Amino acid sequence: MIEADFDGIDAPVIVACSGGPDSVALLVLAVEAGLEPVAVYVDHRLRPSSADDGKVVERAASELGAAFEPVTVSVGDGGNLEARAREARYAALEECRARRGASAVLVGHTADDQAETVLLNLLRGSASPGLAGMPARRDHIARPLLNARRADLAALVRARGLDTVHDPSNDEQAFRRNWLRHEVLPLLSKGADRDLVPVLVRQASVLRAESELLDAMADQLLVEAGDVKPSARVLAAAHPAVARRAVRRWLGSPPPSLAEVDRVLAVARCEHRATELNGHRRVWRSEGRLHQELASSP
Repeated sequence: MIEADFDGIDAPVIVACSGGPDSVALLVLAVEAGLEPVAVYVDHRLRPSSADDGKVVERAASELGAAFEPVTVSVGDGGNLEARAREARYAALEECRARRGASAVLVGHTADDQAETVLLNLLRGSASPGLAGMPARRDHIARPLLNARRADLAALVRARGLDTVHDPSNDEQAFRRNWLRHEVLPLLSKGADRDLVPVLVRQASVLRAESELLDAMADQLLVEAGDVKPSARVLAAAHPAVARRAVRRWLGSPPPSLAEVDRVLAVARCEHRATELNGHRRVWRSEGRLHQELASSP
């Protein structure tokens, strides 16, 4: 039995459909749940086969009686191609959602994806927000399949006789996520003599709840301190776990490192007068309050 969490999601919806088994299975389940899905295929134009992949999605949508919309995006120049493609894709999906009046954008991330994300963030040295993995809901993005297994979804699609797309980049172990998927996670599961995917998913769920509680406490702390120019005294007196969250939320993007957050708190404690952060930002203390601005500003 495949677990799909559609609670609180109303028709119509946008289904981000790459043509892979996970997203096609999500389209099947959304149709069966009466959510009137629109299968949106986002073509990044990064592979020669991308146009053919869109045709696979179009056929699946037609066979299921779902609407279909192809969207072509341009991926800007710069580093981290995967991140730039993801940003362009989500922007296009949100535009489709708003234009069609859909309640949500559904994406096909699975329990296996969640386990890989937890391990990936562990390798990056992420704190509890990273180890909490991907949220089931954030703004208009919903991940109904976070408790479903990749193999079960593939079996569902085969049983429906639907064609799917195989992305060869998913086999390239030069990408860290693929290395975790094909090498590390199976090896860890073998050593533990158990399937670690549900273990990691359960851990992520627990940490997600704890992380959301800390976020709420941090927001309340910022209300007390002042969310524009917070009181240095209030931040310095708070529990470090909550104070760090509050500083992160106050600083915003780009996300600060733990070392940068601790330097800001050192400024709040009057141990330093100012500190420089990534993104050319500067934080300093004046008249008992913290201020931030671009370091290059006059």
